[in-house]
Amino acid sequence: MAVPPRASVKKMLSLLKKMHPSSTTQLIHSNPFQLLISTILSAQCTDARVNLVTKDLFKKYNSPRDFAKADIHALERAIHSTGFYHAKARNIKSACKLLVQKFNGKVPKTIEELIELPGVARKTANIVLTNGFGLVEGIAVDTHVMRLSQRLGLTKQKDPNKIEKDLMKILPRSEWGEFNGRLVLHGRYICTARKPKCNECKLNRICPSAFKF
Repeated sequence: MAVPPRASVKKMLSLLKKMHPSSTTQLIHSNPFQLLISTILSAQCTDARVNLVTKDLFKKYNSPRDFAKADIHALERAIHSTGFYHAKARNIKSACKLLVQKFNGKVPKTIEELIELPGVARKTANIVLTNGFGLVEGIAVDTHVMRLSQRLGLTKQKDPNKIEKDLMKILPRSEWGEFNGRLVLHGRYICTARKPKCNECKLNRICPSAFKF
């Protein structure tokens, strides 16, 4: 893959920052554990829906031990509206059992340990580390980051792990933590999947995909 000129990348980052100055996760949480559960639930689901579900969920289940002991059917009912609730409930319960058994009920602070948990891949691990602990080890690659990084000519890869590696080579490390949040907002409101609003986008002069849709 041809690496975009440094000046072009710098300009892109500057424009994204102006358009989306706040880049923190939209998932409401009080601690890293709640963020972990919310991020697992957010797969194929909107953040708004997850926030509605966790508002009551965290009143009933407030710790890894609570989720580990939860009746699986009751947990499925509680998270039903987030979709894929069978798999999500199973992963959450299994992940919490491992947190209790191996990590003393604490959310670990490394990607290597986090991805040991069922239902947790690098994307979730990066989100938890960045937004839960203020630690930056990589770049969370979700559907928005995948789509926009391809449209912006930052990668030609389709595999999230390979996309992350490309982005980590191109972007200054100081930008890794906020890049996901900015692209999520940009992808949600401007560079949408089906009909991107190129005429409203401040990146249209440097984006190789502008006005092609």
